Amino acid sequence: MDMFYSTQEIWTWWIAVYLFLGGLGGGIVTVSILTDLYYKPHKQLVLWGNISAFIMLSIGSLLLFLHLLHHLAVINVLNPMVLFHKPDAWISWGTQFIVWMMVWSMVYTLPYILESPFWMKIPIVGSILRLFGWLGRLSMQFHAIVGGLAVINSVGTVFYTGLLLQSFPAVALWHNPGVPILFIVSAFSTTMAFLLLVLDLAIKQRQEDRDVRVLYERTDVILITIELMIIFVFFHFTTYGLESARSTAHILWNDMGWIIGFIGFGLLVPFFIEFKGVIKSWDSPTPVILAAILVLIGGYLLRHYFMYAGVYERPYPPQSHIAIPPPVM
Repeated sequence: MDMFYSTQEIWTWWIAVYLFLGGLGGGIVTVSILTDLYYKPHKQLVLWGNISAFIMLSIGSLLLFLHLLHHLAVINVLNPMVLFHKPDAWISWGTQFIVWMMVWSMVYTLPYILESPFWMKIPIVGSILRLFGWLGRLSMQFHAIVGGLAVINSVGTVFYTGLLLQSFPAVALWHNPGVPILFIVSAFSTTMAFLLLVLDLAIKQRQEDRDVRVLYERTDVILITIELMIIFVFFHFTTYGLESARSTAHILWNDMGWIIGFIGFGLLVPFFIEFKGVIKSWDSPTPVILAAILVLIGGYLLRHYFMYAGVYERPYPPQSHIAIPPPVM
């Protein structure tokens, strides 16, 4: 039977944004809380990181909600009992991870918010926050436990963003055990980049933050290296794998946005900038800021092109799609 290949048109840029913000938000909560608890107490990093993550996840979840065919179906997604009846409902798992991560991360951050003059001086916000002073004190008393609950759910969120695609058997590029690993590595790489921007732009250059900054730079260099290795494996998989995977290779490896935009400027350029900074620190924070911005752009482009290059295998010529013949190898 002749097979035809067509790119999927359902999961597009909005799912890419959702997956990008979900992975980045989960990574930020994980790293900022673990840094604060076990490496170096850092209230400002937690404040900027966790509040930013809360906003990112709110935007991502709103995008997903807006694209539901039946908006009332969100009740089923939010209901944790669904998981007992359908344990492979990955969007339900992801929703539970995201919701509880947002709750526990903000409970963890609440004591720092209550100590912040900025938030307490806002008339309405300050009055509301004072009502939760008891929760802030309770959170500080059990800070490690609250932080642990936030980290468990944030790691689950990061893992879910890759597992959601991997559980989609109709698309060879997505149905691959390497997808969750790639997305986890990318999520934490973009996390390091975002937190470097926080340290350099929001909190400003503080000498006492130098060790944290160096740690994040070195970690990002390692993560980008791993990501490049995984991308090479995906190149081999799509080029020499199933015909549907080869159709994906025909799309990706002939697209300058993927090759130059993602691999070139999203991975290689920031790798060399940060690697140089690890070997011999830059005199100015500007190169590291540039590298961090490129890593964030690359993190989105990875997910964008994964949506763009998702190819279905069909046993008959579809009427509403243009057939893509497998490339001659």
